[in-house]
Amino acid sequence: MMRVVLLALTGLGALAAAPVLAAAPCAKPVFLSFDTGHMGVAPLISDTLRRFDARATFFLANEPTQTGGWTLDEAWAPWWRERAAEGHDFGAHTWNHDTWLADLPTPGQTEVTRFKVSTAAGIQPAVRQEISAEQYCASLKQVSARFAEMTGRAMGPIFRAPGGKTSPALLAAAQKCGYVHVGWSAAGFLGDELPSDKYPNQQLLERALKNIRPGDILMAHLGIWSRQDAWAPAVLEPLLQGLTDRGMCFAPLREHPRYSLLFKMSGLLSEAQHD
Repeated sequence: MMRVVLLALTGLGALAAAPVLAAAPCAKPVFLSFDTGHMGVAPLISDTLRRFDARATFFLANEPTQTGGWTLDEAWAPWWRERAAEGHDFGAHTWNHDTWLADLPTPGQTEVTRFKVSTAAGIQPAVRQEISAEQYCASLKQVSARFAEMTGRAMGPIFRAPGGKTSPALLAAAQKCGYVHVGWSAAGFLGDELPSDKYPNQQLLERALKNIRPGDILMAHLGIWSRQDAWAPAVLEPLLQGLTDRGMCFAPLREHPRYSLLFKMSGLLSEAQHD
């Protein structure tokens, strides 16, 4: 049954930009999500989420941090355990932050089994390489295994490709090993990875407050190396306040109508409800 659900939703994962209402605790939910980053603002983000009683979804990769470690090392394990205990959702972002560049069809075969990717995270120089569908799948599973090791909990059956870049073949490869892709809404691109001189925080805040609608999936990061003016909490806090003032609330993806059945079939929805 789980495989049937995954087959039905794989394509929808790539179309997460379409806003829809969810059966969440309020009539106007939005779905905050954060990809890993240098982690310098991670404590500020988690503090802000607590103040607004906001639930979010985190997509994890093993990226370098400002303190010289890695986002999934033992130093950060307590932080991830705290977020899990708070009732957030979690998905994979590939272990090495592999950004899809192209499919690599094999002559004589109809199924694409290899991909060209750019492996880079934070201040690391990008390395272009070829990986198999099995290696991509193993990368997602490695994140899930590490999350379970750190928190004692299972990660959701979802992933976000770095940069949101995918192909039908990549989505199919991930689906085979149990992962559905989650993108973000057009208005939900919060811009924290853009250069500060061209996109100052106030401009990003005003744009988000103007355009975000109930049902949107929002995307930001736990720290961007290249941005000079930190996006969080400068934008995050007034953004959450402004959306709250408009009657919106902040729900995890297990309450999103596209993904709730996935979480239910995996047993994670009932687990979260009893925490």
